[in-house]
Amino acid sequence: MNEIIPAVLPKNYEDLKNKIALVREIVPVVQIDICDGVYVKSTTWPFFAKARTGEPFSFDNLDEHFRRILDEKEGMPFWEDVDFELDLMVENAVENFDIYTKLGSRRIIFHLGAVGDLESFKDFLEGIDMYVRDSIQIGVAINPSMSIENIFSLIPFIDFVQIMGIDHEGVQGEDFDERCLDHIKTLKEKFPDLIISVDGGVNLKTAPTLLHAGADRLVIGSAIFNTDDIIGTIEEFRSL
Repeated sequence: MNEIIPAVLPKNYEDLKNKIALVREIVPVVQIDICDGVYVKSTTWPFFAKARTGEPFSFDNLDEHFRRILDEKEGMPFWEDVDFELDLMVENAVENFDIYTKLGSRRIIFHLGAVGDLESFKDFLEGIDMYVRDSIQIGVAINPSMSIENIFSLIPFIDFVQIMGIDHEGVQGEDFDERCLDHIKTLKEKFPDLIISVDGGVNLKTAPTLLHAGADRLVIGSAIFNTDDIIGTIEEFRSL
């Protein structure tokens, strides 16, 4: 069975908690889209909209729940019931990697457009502590407009690739970009054992095509949370 992963684009902590509550007994993993308002226009928890003003980046200015989680005074919402993957649509994701690991996620996703020099990023991936690698899976996301060859040299150092089905990161409900199908097919032909996730533009119409192309995981936001029957919709995706 292919993995169905609900994606939460949290406006704030309460929104994050409420969305996870809707699926926590239905799926084992939820994706949390973290947007800083700098790398992408959207701003989500734990960042505030003022991040766009150009003020110096500081985790001290972020959401109180986020800081309490970092200080181990509380855990992520419903962490006992569900695992998380963090989709880091942020600047300085590499530099702040150790901070994001403190959220206790099962997977962390870097966006190729935000990591800077690929050789330096590859060195970073290769240098991640083995203890961390044993507990956290690392993925890299690539947009449909980017050349898929850019990711080839990173494959030995990551656990999966997330193909974006849209070219505008940090939003939900965007139209599906069919160029991502070529990315999936190319990766599956060259790296048949590689796990491929698809995020963006995934719905009941596009999902069969994505699965046929070789996708292993479907990351789904609005097509799940904008329905009146979340459980039934997830089961429908699972039955494809």
